[in-house]
Amino acid sequence: MDIRVRPAAERDMPDLVRLLEQVELVHHYGRPDIFKCGGRKYTDDQLRAILADPITPVLVAVGEDDGVLGYAFCVFKQFTEDNILTDIKTLYLDDLCVDETCRGRHIGSTLYDAVLELARQSGCYNVTLNVWSCNPSAMAFYEARGMRPQKVGMEFIL
Repeated sequence: MDIRVRPAAERDMPDLVRLLEQVELVHHYGRPDIFKCGGRKYTDDQLRAILADPITPVLVAVGEDDGVLGYAFCVFKQFTEDNILTDIKTLYLDDLCVDETCRGRHIGSTLYDAVLELARQSGCYNVTLNVWSCNPSAMAFYEARGMRPQKVGMEFIL
């Protein structure tokens, strides 16, 4: 299967919504106390705004028919003149998903490599992301690609 990565376009919205629903279910099953079942992360208007904003690039992995097989939602972040943080540019990987029917074909690795390349070409110092501890397969995926914990979020449920 020939896979290529390109910037997402408005025509990809139905596929992006479908994949966002898959991610939402993973989070709901892992933490139903936090994530609603059947929720939607973005409205159509929010998704259009994300796709149009150069600060929030979205990459899609597509097959030979240009159908979306996976995505990577990213956000450029930079803290300038902060009291304690150095002035580095970061590419935050907000969300990466491969269609559940296509997993195991290295599409996730291809998307992740494209995110790293985007960060390098954009002069970023690092790529960061958050992973829910209820998703051990995602944690293993990122650790296998050399990512290491930067900080740990903790909670105490009352």
